[in-house]
Amino acid sequence: MLASDRMVVAPFVLNALHARIAEDVGHQAVYMTGAGTAAERGFPDVGLLTMTEMVANAKYIADAVNIPVICDADTGYGNPLNVHRTVREYEAAGVAALHLEDQVFPKKCGFFAGKQVVPAEEHVQKIRAALDARTDPDFVIIARCDAYAVTGWEDTVRRCRAYVEAGADLVFVDGIKSQDDIQRYAADLADVPRMYNGDLATTQTMDELGYKIMICGSTIWLIYKQVRAAYEELMSAGKVDPDRFGTRWDVASVLGLDAIYELEKKYGVQDVGTDVAGLAAAQAAQMAADAAVLTPADD
Repeated sequence: MLASDRMVVAPFVLNALHARIAEDVGHQAVYMTGAGTAAERGFPDVGLLTMTEMVANAKYIADAVNIPVICDADTGYGNPLNVHRTVREYEAAGVAALHLEDQVFPKKCGFFAGKQVVPAEEHVQKIRAALDARTDPDFVIIARCDAYAVTGWEDTVRRCRAYVEAGADLVFVDGIKSQDDIQRYAADLADVPRMYNGDLATTQTMDELGYKIMICGSTIWLIYKQVRAAYEELMSAGKVDPDRFGTRWDVASVLGLDAIYELEKKYGVQDVGTDVAGLAAAQAAQMAADAAVLTPADD
């Protein structure tokens, strides 16, 4: 995909369900967000998760879909030796790419105040370790640079070029906050394969500017707003408007319930006697009949 003339668009996913939804609507890749992975475990994005926790989520996501998964691997969780193991673990989990950032560990979200960066040469050694560790030459190593908010733009450009010279497949400047930043990133690193994180421009615009990967969709913030609104409605009105809902059958279908029923029939586990479409129709009829009635929640 990276060798083509089209930018790879990878929406943020927090978990395997989100990845299945992204694949179901036609996306060709997904991005496992570190901030989202931390949020699902009750932490802000300040480097509190371990490599083991991150890899476990990556494996669930990679196992759930048939499209490439790009992953946040923070700082590599230590020195170049730790990076070596990190790459091996992510690759074994089945993901297609990861990015390693040049922050001091414990790191912070690229948009948070107070982050610090390691010397460029230290991160160069991590990139070299990552390249040595991968067993599949198509496993993509992305060098993330967080220097823009710390040491300025000129240092960011120098670092990105050093990381590519060390062998990184792409660079990823985080902390891009404006249209001017997007244009400068594209102009000053025009000859370098680039990844962009954010929603400041359309995928079409970023493609025209020559970016190779765009991770976007802000799933975390979307989920926060929608779930919070539903909980506030439940608190104030006593129920949540059913028009907000998909159905259990929508979700079950995306997660492969049809295939489970087929396996049950194939192996004689259970005579299901119906299909997901029939169950969905029955559920729709029930929801229409009960639209104005509060019903107990299912497990």
